[in-house]
Amino acid sequence: MTDAHPPLRTFGRIKSRPIKARQAALLETLLPSIRPPSGAFDPYALMPGATEVWLEIGFGGGEHMAAQAAANPDALILGAEPFLNGIASGLRHIDEARLTNIRVHDGDARELMARLPDQRLDRAFILFPDPWPKTRHHKRRIIQDDTVAELARLLKPGAPLRFASDVAHYVDWALEKITANPAFAWTAERANDWRARPADHVTTRYEEKRLGDCAPVFLDFTRR
Repeated sequence: MTDAHPPLRTFGRIKSRPIKARQAALLETLLPSIRPPSGAFDPYALMPGATEVWLEIGFGGGEHMAAQAAANPDALILGAEPFLNGIASGLRHIDEARLTNIRVHDGDARELMARLPDQRLDRAFILFPDPWPKTRHHKRRIIQDDTVAELARLLKPGAPLRFASDVAHYVDWALEKITANPAFAWTAERANDWRARPADHVTTRYEEKRLGDCAPVFLDFTRR
C-alpha cells in the first residue's frame, strides 16, 4: 500500500562547512531543551504568559530571529531551519543573548506547521528564502499554494505575513501565489512600501551580501 502522506523532502544542502566546537556543543545541550514537541501541540503551552506567537520560516543564521526575540520578550518565536550550520549559528545567538522566548525546529518548516492548531500565529516571516532560480526547480520553493494555504490556516485574522527577497522572479512568484489566496491582502499602497526596509526589519549579514539580482523587496500581507 502506498503511503498517502510520504515524508516531506527538504531540498538543498543540510550542512556545509565544519561546525565550531562551541556551536556543536549547543546542538547537543541547548537545542534539545528548546525544540518543540514532536507531536501536535499548542505553542502557548510552551511559554506561559506569552502574549503572541510568531513564526520565522527558514531563519538562516538566526540574526533576525534573535533580534526580534530580544525586542519582543513577551512573544514566543518559533523558528524553523533545515540547514545545520544555520541552526548552530542561531543557537549561538540565542545563547549569547540568553533568550528564553525562542523554540527551534531543526527541519522543514512545513513539518512544524502541520503540528500547530488553527489560528495560533500572530505573525509570520519568510525572509530571503532559497530562490531555486532554475525553472525546473521552482517546485522546490517554499512559497507554494499549499504552504500559503497552511499559513492562512495558522494565522489569526489581522495577523501580518512578511516575505522578502532580492530575486526579482521570486518576488513576482510570491506576490502571485500569496494574493491568489483570498485569505491574504497585500498592504502596499505605494512603491516605497515594498522598496524601503520596514521600520521593524533587522538586516542580516546574508542580506547585506546582495547575492540576488535586485534590491531587497519587502512584501507585507495581512490575514483577512
